[in-house]
Amino acid sequence: MAARYVLSRSGSQFHFVLKAGNNEIILQGERYTTKQNALSGIASVRANSLYEDRYLLKNAVNGQPMFNLMAANGLVIGTSETYTSAGARENAIRSVMTNGPEAPIDDQS
Repeated sequence: MAARYVLSRSGSQFHFVLKAGNNEIILQGERYTTKQNALSGIASVRANSLYEDRYLLKNAVNGQPMFNLMAANGLVIGTSETYTSAGARENAIRSVMTNGPEAPIDDQS
């Protein structure tokens, strides 16, 4: 299966995730109050995911590596899962950089 954004709705909230070809979530957006705002979030990921300097490397509270994808204005536009190693985190970043700009949207909202 190819990489894709999955747009979903829970109550009055909209949310998206970017799934890799293996169906693993590699990036998730925040919750939005409108579908249009969620689509704008996906557009921002598409626009920013190519730039290495937009990835903020960090460790979760449990010490596991993770990252945030940042917009040019410094706001977080996507957050990764946690990984067991820095190498696994780096692979996920490469996957977002490869798939983020072009992945289609699977609208399940």
